[in-house]
Amino acid sequence: MGLRGATATAAATLIGAGAVAVAAGRYAGDAALKPAPGHPPPGEPRIAVHDVDVGTVTLTRTPATLRPGTYGLAGRGLRAVVGPVVPDVSHPHHCVVRRLERVHHGTVAPGDHVWLTPQVHAGTPRDALGLDHTDVDVPGELGWLPAWFLPGARDTWVISAHGMGTTREHSMVLMPFLHGLRLPVLVPAYRGDAGAPRTAHGISHFGAREWRDLDAAVRYAVAHGARRVVLHGWSTGATMALLTALDSPESDRVAGVVLDSPLLDWPAALGALAAHRVPAPLIPLAVRAAEGRTGLAPDALLAAADPGRLSVPALVVHGTDDALAAPSRSRELAAARPELITLRTVRGAGHAASWNVDPQGYEEALRRFLVPLM
Repeated sequence: MGLRGATATAAATLIGAGAVAVAAGRYAGDAALKPAPGHPPPGEPRIAVHDVDVGTVTLTRTPATLRPGTYGLAGRGLRAVVGPVVPDVSHPHHCVVRRLERVHHGTVAPGDHVWLTPQVHAGTPRDALGLDHTDVDVPGELGWLPAWFLPGARDTWVISAHGMGTTREHSMVLMPFLHGLRLPVLVPAYRGDAGAPRTAHGISHFGAREWRDLDAAVRYAVAHGARRVVLHGWSTGATMALLTALDSPESDRVAGVVLDSPLLDWPAALGALAAHRVPAPLIPLAVRAAEGRTGLAPDALLAAADPGRLSVPALVVHGTDDALAAPSRSRELAAARPELITLRTVRGAGHAASWNVDPQGYEEALRRFLVPLM
């Protein structure tokens, strides 16, 4: 082969490798940009069920199955709840035994492949908790947004936004607590959720566009009797809550925000997700692919969520074991406005799972934050 042929072959090889790398980057980016209902949350692997006994389930030993607290257990046609790890029980060294609290539907059987989620309840507030609610439709930017409304005696409403890898069912972990405070609660679906308008190409924007649906929920609340609102969000829902408090035309109605695991550094989050799908050298390609598809600059969310513009109190809750949204970002957020922002860290909690690890402590911190705002 002559020099010209060798050069052409090398160029073709490089082009082919580049195309493969770009395709791999795009594939990795889809883990976050196209969340799939009925699949594990991004970055959470499927876990094998090894045994089921009276009140217990034996799972493969992983960082997720060793975490403290109570979680939803999900799989194909399965929704259940598992409690803490059971100590002093004989089991294979590669397994862990947890309490099996209840099964919402389906069955848990050896050989199943499941995953843990901070979303504990399944169904509607009435079915899961016995709480009266009304199904309402919120007029959003892209169309009607289905929502649950739980009535309460007060004129300060709580509006809740779920995050990445969950649905509005996640909000039910706090509904009994909020109902006890007699606070009305509005829980909207937003673009990309089941029953809500789809986004272009089904792509998530990490809250950078979705916050407009939370803004629509604020307008709905004000139009239906809310004097003030408190926004509560997990993960990308927390990002949406912060952006709404800063940029909504109705921001003067926002009395406070609760930010659980706010996802503000989206390239870092995408890198963590991509690490589960592609080799480390391809992670920057996944971030660039996502940047091109979403139109988001790497620092877009950090710049938009400037704490210097915040004018209402905020409670920030973050788990120390959050691998998706760096706890350091929440510390920086709180340090920037210590007179307005209270930070609560929960040891051992993963992404959006602080309530699951310490529900009593979480609700007490939330009570202290909410009472002055009622």
